[in-house]
Amino acid sequence: MTANIRQPLDELSRAIVEQLQEDGRQSYAAIGKLVGLSEAAVRQRVQKLTESGVLQIVAVVDPKQVGFARQAMIGVRCAGDARELGERLCEIPEVKYVVQTAGSFDVLVEVVCVDDAELLDVLNGRIRSLPGVVATETFVYLKIAKEQYTWGKR
Repeated sequence: MTANIRQPLDELSRAIVEQLQEDGRQSYAAIGKLVGLSEAAVRQRVQKLTESGVLQIVAVVDPKQVGFARQAMIGVRCAGDARELGERLCEIPEVKYVVQTAGSFDVLVEVVCVDDAELLDVLNGRIRSLPGVVATETFVYLKIAKEQYTWGKR
């Protein structure tokens, strides 16, 4: 079985993505003027990028500003199929990010919680209790020095 390898974005699509990364609320007409396309052409390209899964337009919220004071990354070691464990971890509402890895951990899980009590409940009551979890190591975020969503920019 071969991996599904995406072709790189062409220059116009890359320019549109870069504009949306700068300001996701700017109009297609404004983007069109900057990249040399009509509003309709920009709209069509954004729709294709979104439908293909290359692009997702979302609002990014600072968890602390909306009442979630505790964030952590949890390294999970497992016995058995890490893919199955990853699917189960995805079902936990406080889990925001699940990555299968190679190295010391089989899976990395980012959680966003209201406080330490909720983090403890998620860790002990929902993650460590899953079948296949052998060990966990929790890395509590004290300060996020950089958080950036500009992949693909030059």
